[in-house]
Amino acid sequence: MGRYIIRRLLQSLLTLGIVLFLLHYLTALSVQIRGNPALLFFGGDRTPDPGMLAQVERLYGLDNKCYERVGDPCLTPFVDRLQNYVQGDLGTTLNGNRDIGQLLAIYIPNTLRLFIFATITLVAVSMVLGTWAARHRGKFIDHTVRGTTILADSVPVFLILLSYVYIVAVPLTRWARGIWGTESFMGQVFRPNYNPDYPWTTIIIPGIIVGTVGLATMTRLIRASQLENLGSDFVRTAKAKGLKPLRITIVHVIRNSMIPIVTGIGFLFAFMLSGAVLTEGVMGIPGMGRMIFQAVQRQEGNLVIVGLTVSAFVVVFVSLIVDLLYAVLDPRIRYE
Repeated sequence: MGRYIIRRLLQSLLTLGIVLFLLHYLTALSVQIRGNPALLFFGGDRTPDPGMLAQVERLYGLDNKCYERVGDPCLTPFVDRLQNYVQGDLGTTLNGNRDIGQLLAIYIPNTLRLFIFATITLVAVSMVLGTWAARHRGKFIDHTVRGTTILADSVPVFLILLSYVYIVAVPLTRWARGIWGTESFMGQVFRPNYNPDYPWTTIIIPGIIVGTVGLATMTRLIRASQLENLGSDFVRTAKAKGLKPLRITIVHVIRNSMIPIVTGIGFLFAFMLSGAVLTEGVMGIPGMGRMIFQAVQRQEGNLVIVGLTVSAFVVVFVSLIVDLLYAVLDPRIRYE
């Protein structure tokens, strides 16, 4: 098991290294084609003094001649970037000269809160609906659950967000504040935008909306996995012993169905990342998705690379945890 963990960690580091190089190369190619982003430091159409421009280029690592040759991978700046990352120096932004590490300290917790509620929603709702559909296979409940989840999954996330913000949130907030008060939990949970004074409360509804991404896929996966186990020998033995149906479902069926479910959660995690960009933008949440989107608009190459590297690290980390959970969920699996 220990050797497997070490091997997977090395594979994860290699994957992150490849991702980081591709991001660096694409950013360098963008600079080579679109022009020097250091000009944004001076704003507008103003022509800067050559000496000041050279100083800014040195400050942000844009003074290498490779940025003038289209297609050059700019290996020297890439190695310098890796060394700075290892030392904990993530650089600064072109606009405002803000430390990127400090920005991440603000944005990452908000995205983590969003994903906590999104994951809880996805797992809880799909588990209940999938189990319910599996126990009523071929009946009206089964068809209703599958049809409803497919219908919910076919509606774009941005449409759900806009409908909530402009149609549902305002009357709900007025109703809740009229009963419990503006500063109450209910008075804040339905508000149509993020409030930094209530970071957990005002992120619940956006998290639930992100959690609907992939709901139909996860529900069908749970249903199929549990149907396979409902017809197995150990379930028939448990029924023959007179165990209650609820105990059979929880202890025997759900646990033995968790491996494909955990795999599905890890797979859908990347899709929820894309949903977070829209959710944070519409709801005004200062998170990683919104930061990356705004960085692309402002041509903040370094900020884009750091944000996408953090996202890639999260995806790789989740994949590693999923692999290790296999042995925990199924004692028959052993890594040698």
